[in-house]
Amino acid sequence: MKYEDEKILALINEAEKLNKPRNILTGPVRIGDQDYEFAERFFFSDMLKLHIPKTFEPMSITMQKIKYPHEQRPEIVLTNQPGSVNITLNRVDQKLQDEWVERLTSGMKAMLKKMSPANVFYDEQVESINGKRIGYFDFKSPALDEPAYHMMFYFELSGETVMGSFNCPYKQYTEWRDIVLQIIRSIHTITPEEGEETSE
Repeated sequence: MKYEDEKILALINEAEKLNKPRNILTGPVRIGDQDYEFAERFFFSDMLKLHIPKTFEPMSITMQKIKYPHEQRPEIVLTNQPGSVNITLNRVDQKLQDEWVERLTSGMKAMLKKMSPANVFYDEQVESINGKRIGYFDFKSPALDEPAYHMMFYFELSGETVMGSFNCPYKQYTEWRDIVLQIIRSIHTITPEEGEETSE
């Protein structure tokens, strides 16, 4: 009987964990076996803000060279303490307008498919977020040690292209996926005019 009670208690605990709201804007969020607090962070001369885990720090150049061996590394690489979960942001000197975001997102996905046929692609969406069209898609990529999960996202900032990415070990993707979408949905771009108003 005691064993049955323990089983029921374990099921209740699991159900509570599944129903527990995971909102990065309202408080700590349990991801895996760790609680993360999120805070608004500003980038690109304060023209972009979004919510990022407080504990994520800029990745060292040494680690960046290993993780992103190509010469054109992202401008911003934020990572957790072990370096296993990463968020990147990169401005590209490529003109972009809101109405082109869908085409850019599809085009980048098609290019990645062609370059790496072993990748397994999932969802592709374009959402209107805080008045800005943001495109994203996610996929699983093979790796020497273990597969990785990626989400790529694209939007316009001051007429230029911003390319963002998230990656983590594939085994953790169920814990992170809805959190990454919340991070993307927290993106807010600030025009120079808005910035001036805020500073007054």
